[in-house]
Amino acid sequence: MARIPNAANTTNRIDPLWIFSFLMLLTATAIGVVLYNVVSPVADSGDAVIRATSPAVMMASPTESMNLRNASSFVPSKSSLNEIANSQSGKSLAAEMPKEFSDLGEHDADWINDPFESDLPIHSHNSLDDLIFLNLINRKIEPAKLCSDAVFLRRVYIDTLGTLPTADEARSFLDDTDPDKRNKLIDTVLEREEFSIYLTMRLCDLLRVKAEFPINLWPNAAQAYHRWIHQAIRSNMPADEFAHRLLTSSGSNFRTPQVNFYRAMQSKEPKAIAQTVALTFLCERAEKWPDQRLAGMAQFFSQVGFKPTGEWKEEIVYFDPRKNKENALNQSTHAIYPNGVSVNIPAGIDPRIVFADWLTDNRNPWFARAFANRIWYWLMNRGIVDPPDDIRPDNPPSNHALLNQLADEFVAANYDIRFLYRLILRSNAYQLSCIPQSNDSLAGVHFAYHLTRRHDAEVLIDGICQITDTHEMYMSIIPEPFTFLPDNQRAIALPDGSITSSFLETFGRPARDSGLMMERNNELNAGQALHLLNSNHIRNKLKKGQGINRLLQSASDPSEKAELLYLAILSRRPSEGERTVAEPLCRSSQGTRDLAWALINTDEFIFQH
Repeated sequence: MARIPNAANTTNRIDPLWIFSFLMLLTATAIGVVLYNVVSPVADSGDAVIRATSPAVMMASPTESMNLRNASSFVPSKSSLNEIANSQSGKSLAAEMPKEFSDLGEHDADWINDPFESDLPIHSHNSLDDLIFLNLINRKIEPAKLCSDAVFLRRVYIDTLGTLPTADEARSFLDDTDPDKRNKLIDTVLEREEFSIYLTMRLCDLLRVKAEFPINLWPNAAQAYHRWIHQAIRSNMPADEFAHRLLTSSGSNFRTPQVNFYRAMQSKEPKAIAQTVALTFLCERAEKWPDQRLAGMAQFFSQVGFKPTGEWKEEIVYFDPRKNKENALNQSTHAIYPNGVSVNIPAGIDPRIVFADWLTDNRNPWFARAFANRIWYWLMNRGIVDPPDDIRPDNPPSNHALLNQLADEFVAANYDIRFLYRLILRSNAYQLSCIPQSNDSLAGVHFAYHLTRRHDAEVLIDGICQITDTHEMYMSIIPEPFTFLPDNQRAIALPDGSITSSFLETFGRPARDSGLMMERNNELNAGQALHLLNSNHIRNKLKKGQGINRLLQSASDPSEKAELLYLAILSRRPSEGERTVAEPLCRSSQGTRDLAWALINTDEFIFQH
């Protein structure tokens, strides 16, 4: 059976689940508390280890599992595994496991129904496919097969909505025989409210939306800023208008929320503002520019003024024509665009408007390329220019023609963000499997297969809460009450980056200090793996949450229960081999919790593939 490539090393592969791997999970839980206390400040005590009553799932070559490799390097013997299993309270199915189950990893090739690949032929769906597949042909790199319907469903939901499909949604899509069902699904998800919520979260990372004390944004201003961004995405505001309104905004930080773009910066000096603008809208690191180039761009922001009002914490951002000038009535402003072209701006004209007009001019490819490359990175897990927030001459695109085409189509569509998403999602390049067909070391760079990554922290905890029907508790270090958060508050919808939780911090949610996309950490480490394995946090969600019980209420037999769990957690049906192990577990509530826990701890659940 095919395997998901390891996100940390795409030349390795993560196997589908076999029983022998679950026995290693039992061992990991036995030693995890000691390791967890070493690597993580949020470790739980010994009673946090879930009682392992049975083998839950099956996996070939368990040492390939990133989760297990990070959790422990100890590979026990079969006899020690059985001793560990039998030492737990209650009867363990591990001790009664037929010998052939523990040997399943040796017969990986016997699996026929691959849950990750499709046998459908690869055709070019649009201009993006033409350029990618032509490039692969020229480089003699074989592309991967198309992904299966189950993988496509899960991938699209998580990439666009930050949300897992429900069991009913997964079953409905998998059973649909319409040959155009993938395109119809894309159209559906792009109109869902979660699309606006998730894209707002991503933009808030770039725009540094969080309350800080005692400077920058206050909680009410941060939340007003978040609402403005969300409304812009929800109404499908064109990206050029979005950027123009941010750059040229003036007014109260409470009443004109977009002016918080200028307040959510570490410095209000013109050079610092220019650096932030270059990073946000051009994806360039202006601190690496020659001094003259940065100083020239800074002149566009040399007359941004800030003044308080009589209302506590309110501040006005405005165009101050007298700032940095001896004679504002007669003195023009000499500025330099990032492309090196100089401009003299007459007195009395806000230089920010001049810059914003240049930035969003259809003849200027810089903004469109930067924005399109970011969207490409979010959907393909690698930028055409990578890293995406470091565009410079000595970091060229992996495919110049592809980036130009993507930007040209974006501009031709009047900077319609949903159009850009639809264009990429409908391409067969996006729909390739994550299993490489080529050993070429540059296959991933040229998008010959779909690269994997660990889910965003917010997406991961929201998914666990959805499965278990539980809620999260959040906190804020800001010494001021923040707006009431409802019990069902989703992490992707948090309006303020200062509102957080230990889970979000452990799993790499960005601090929103720099505006860099790379500030978010999507790599799995030992502390994260062991939190999922051993913590009371996850254990209590499985034990006390009613999500699994409600899910299985309508199931009439263990086979249907096993299928529902797989659909809800992995967005696919179990294979026949997985059913053999899963169905006996689903005869008891403890067994179903064990199975759910084991599935949540698989790489297939934790990684976007």
